[in-house]
Amino acid sequence: MLVKKPKSLTSLLLSCALLLPLHLLAGVSGGVSDIANKAAQYAEATYQAEMVESLRQLMTFNTIAIEGLASTENPVHQQFKAELARQAKQLGLDYTDYGYVVVIGLGESEQRVGMITHGDIQPFNASKWAQSPLVLDLSSEPGKLIGRGTEDDKGPISNALYAMKSIKDLKIKLNKRIELYVYMAEESDWQPLREHIKQHSLPQVNITLDAEYPVVTAEKGYGTISLTFPKTSLTSSKTYISEFTGGFFGSQIPEDAHARIENADQQLLGKIKQVAKSHTGMSYSYQWQGKQLSISALGKSAHSSKPEDGVNAITHLADLLTVNHWPNNSSGALVNFINNQLGTGLYGDKFGDIAFSDDFMGPMTVQATVLKTTAKGMALNINIRRPSGKTTKQLELEIKATLAEWQQQNQVTLLDVSSKINEPFVQKHAPQIDTLLEVFAFYTGIADAKPVSIGGGTNSRLFPNAVSFGPSMPGTEYTGHSEHEFITKEQFILNLKMYTAVLIELAK
Repeated sequence: MLVKKPKSLTSLLLSCALLLPLHLLAGVSGGVSDIANKAAQYAEATYQAEMVESLRQLMTFNTIAIEGLASTENPVHQQFKAELARQAKQLGLDYTDYGYVVVIGLGESEQRVGMITHGDIQPFNASKWAQSPLVLDLSSEPGKLIGRGTEDDKGPISNALYAMKSIKDLKIKLNKRIELYVYMAEESDWQPLREHIKQHSLPQVNITLDAEYPVVTAEKGYGTISLTFPKTSLTSSKTYISEFTGGFFGSQIPEDAHARIENADQQLLGKIKQVAKSHTGMSYSYQWQGKQLSISALGKSAHSSKPEDGVNAITHLADLLTVNHWPNNSSGALVNFINNQLGTGLYGDKFGDIAFSDDFMGPMTVQATVLKTTAKGMALNINIRRPSGKTTKQLELEIKATLAEWQQQNQVTLLDVSSKINEPFVQKHAPQIDTLLEVFAFYTGIADAKPVSIGGGTNSRLFPNAVSFGPSMPGTEYTGHSEHEFITKEQFILNLKMYTAVLIELAK
């Protein structure tokens, strides 16, 4: 015999609210309509557990990019999309797979509202996580959902799915179709998305769920300076650096670096340890093997668009070695260059004339992110995020002049020198900005919220009238791309409420 459980008070109140005619629910309360707010409350009351389970399933797929393998040929990417299709069908949403782009929709109108996300993730070092980064960790730090993609960007996908499901449940009449875009190469290659956009019409209004609140209307331009310090054999009884490595990928502030010094002695180690005392947020370990001294550095990883959230192990380990000007083999020249031209600062103040700032977008950031040993020598990747205020041509000339001067002064000929600098993005005319700010203020109590700029680059710049709306709160550390990515349970639920309300306000 089946016995029905009594409904909770919340469920009863919501049920009663849903019996009211829609026109009686369409009033406005503090910048958010009653129908939008009641739907947000319904989503919170109904789908918390299901949303967490959705994220748990999406996270099990290691959707990193594999060099030389298209997303459309990547079996893990195909498995991830199959799971997305299963979830969409279960929720009563339509699903279309265009290859690199998946569109999940609700409604039939030609007028559309788009939510832009991505299903690919950045690499990770599994040894640095309390549990596997591909398994949703709810226990290591109670109150947090930990794992790769929780904030960037699988968590927002689950938020969006259940915001759409809540709207569908309540049979709210919308004048615009809602479309969730999931792109499979945001972290590695935007060209397939550009090709998709050429061949398909896009929603007229879009929000990207891949950055920060309250509303992101400007993004710095992503840039990379690449150079190689030539391989040089060096056999000497003098002290020299035989190895210097560090970094994981280009858009992560590196938390690991390693150096090996030949013909070292205790006096040198004493000088090095004295410098180490001045480094905040760094830890070092030292190991002797005869006269060979190995030093391992541990800093703190962060998204390279927010270097202030991390501690760069590469630049700090190089700074540790300022006790000498090193012989110009590949590792020695590399350390000399980092200390001469980068230092431990964030903004390129030592890199010739490159440093500058914009009143709204803030300063350019300049960070060493990856070192790789190649057949030609030691390759250095420098990540830059440039605001408005200088042309690409001017920056390229300043970079070229700085590198030429350093080579001449140090008698080193750099190899494979290149720079690629993307334009900053500024969105001034998106019609939904006021609505987004009103929803944000209503659910957070932050009444004076204003649009912001970020150092990262999202797909907003490719979509009409697009701005970013979450999932990270202002003033908090963004953990995507770090080795400790998480979103709090409280924020995860708040995102669901705000996305549900925003979709109704933009589409009704």
